[in-house]
Amino acid sequence: MGQQYAIDEYGAIPDGETVNTDAIQRGIDACHRTGGGQVVCGPGVWVSGSLELRSNVELHLTTGCRIVGSKRLEDYDPLVADGFHTEFAPEKSAHSLIRAVDSENVGITGNGTIDGSGLAFYDTSGTVEKLDKPDTPRPRIGMFYRCRGVRIEDSTFVDSACWTLWMMQCERVRIHRIAVSGNRRMRNVDGVDLDGCRDVIVSDCHFDTEDDCLALRAIQRLYDAPAVCENITITNCVLRSGCQGVRVGCPGDGTIRNCTFNNLVIESANNGILFGNPHIYLPPGNSGSADVSNILFSGVVINCRKMPIGVLVEEGIVLPRLGDLTFSDFRIQSGGPCLIQGCPETIIRNVKFSNVRIETSGKDALLFRYCEGLQLVDVTVSNCADSFSQEDGDAS
Repeated sequence: MGQQYAIDEYGAIPDGETVNTDAIQRGIDACHRTGGGQVVCGPGVWVSGSLELRSNVELHLTTGCRIVGSKRLEDYDPLVADGFHTEFAPEKSAHSLIRAVDSENVGITGNGTIDGSGLAFYDTSGTVEKLDKPDTPRPRIGMFYRCRGVRIEDSTFVDSACWTLWMMQCERVRIHRIAVSGNRRMRNVDGVDLDGCRDVIVSDCHFDTEDDCLALRAIQRLYDAPAVCENITITNCVLRSGCQGVRVGCPGDGTIRNCTFNNLVIESANNGILFGNPHIYLPPGNSGSADVSNILFSGVVINCRKMPIGVLVEEGIVLPRLGDLTFSDFRIQSGGPCLIQGCPETIIRNVKFSNVRIETSGKDALLFRYCEGLQLVDVTVSNCADSFSQEDGDAS
């Protein structure tokens, strides 16, 4: 654990009003200078703007601690770093409450809460159920870029104005026993985005988000270095979403491979698991670059209103590869079908469904188009139609 540095000893005041950015940063810097340890945030409400974690520093939130993001955009700094193209940051924002760049052995731990004050960055004067995206940047709670040895454990993250935790080209990441939630009136409130990361474990977490609970990405145009997301394990998580429980890739991404998901419960107002590749997500001049393979899902329960599993490529998009996907031991209740749909330019190859039970209120339960090497083993279907058709495989 190392030495402890209490932020109140550096002038931070937990009154819910004082902006403590400088005081908390002094504690972080002192901890880093002396070789590392814990920067301890005790009980109370600590308001802050952008903070930068440094190597060997653990931000520890004790029980009763609540770090609250400032409601003023001017208290946040955008991420500017070598090899990172700030101008291409999704949702036109590279701002965050907490960030770390090129650091080793950094973390956020403890039973406290970090509150992103998300609604402060939206116009909430109306009564609409879904708020419009604001013209100004919306800060995320956490952005970690090119870090090694990241540990986020036991803490609660609420109401980020945009993606909650964004890991970018990080290695050896452990996210354990955290809770993430966001007001569903906001937009793009993802849980955890793993973008071009390697050797990651996410386990025993609870998500309740407006957008994707978990997203695997490799956003190549953001980085000078190759974007490769690989060796990811996600296990024992509950995912509740207004959009998707899990998203894997977009058509303009780099490589996403060798990832496993197991023991998940997904409840979604929209889709369960989505590999979505529409034209709208392509960068200018890119006809398709995502190379996605060796993605395994097992032990998954899905209850959703639309597609429980969607692997989709719009016509005209040419991906290097999308295939070698396995979905085993699934129990599904849905309003729409499992849809595996390639296109003439991108054939989806080697998809396997094994021990899958589907109950759907829709007309179709399984739809397959532009596939090769599809396997259905022990697949049981119940739906409102008298019969359903299957292509490229037989259920047994």
